[in-house]
Amino acid sequence: MTEKSSLQEIESRFDNDVERFSNLDTGQLTTLDAKFNMDLIVESIVRCYPNLKNVLDIGCGAGNYSVRLLQEISPIDIVLSDLSQPMLDKAKERVEALNQNEKVEVIKGDFRSLPVADESFDVIIATAVLHHLRDDADWESTFQMLHNKLRKGGSIWIFDLITQASSPLQELIYKQRYGEYLSALKDDAYRDHVFAYIEKEDSPRSLVYQLDLLKQVGFHSVDVLHKNLCFASYVAFK
Repeated sequence: MTEKSSLQEIESRFDNDVERFSNLDTGQLTTLDAKFNMDLIVESIVRCYPNLKNVLDIGCGAGNYSVRLLQEISPIDIVLSDLSQPMLDKAKERVEALNQNEKVEVIKGDFRSLPVADESFDVIIATAVLHHLRDDADWESTFQMLHNKLRKGGSIWIFDLITQASSPLQELIYKQRYGEYLSALKDDAYRDHVFAYIEKEDSPRSLVYQLDLLKQVGFHSVDVLHKNLCFASYVAFK
């Protein structure tokens, strides 16, 4: 396997991509149904937590999910976490503009070692971030940590790149069908570029693996919101 990108390499890539990730409609063109899933997750959070108070947004990027959430509920006590300082600066600026002077805390660094107390949040948002985890031990310890940060009745909302457990299905769904989508966005060279940085940077797991792991670490209920080829959104309740 190709040696994966370091945290510093991942941070550098996102430092240089703030403008693109600051657009609610086009911020993630390489991601299938990105805007649909953002709206679905936000609407679901609002339905489950009409009096939402405390949110942790890990790998927040330029803050799109928190911005979208604040369009529905405000104010909220929000903690934004990301590797990239330029992303955090943009996210804080956008969130504070909508949050009616409520507390907005930013934490730069690896979300796996967040300096926040256990049982602090009603909702954790984790979108396009968990695929950066590496081996099974990393996935297990991270899911346990995220479970611990939630209050009883809290939940984690995930949207991410996933794999298929079956190699033939992975070849069809990821390489062929997702590859066709990427080529249609621009051309085959662009498809190859995206595949190359995913191979270098990411270590996704299957949807079933993640749902099972969420239950294993203590979540009492998990549910799938949406799946399209190699992207899915899902939720787990504590």
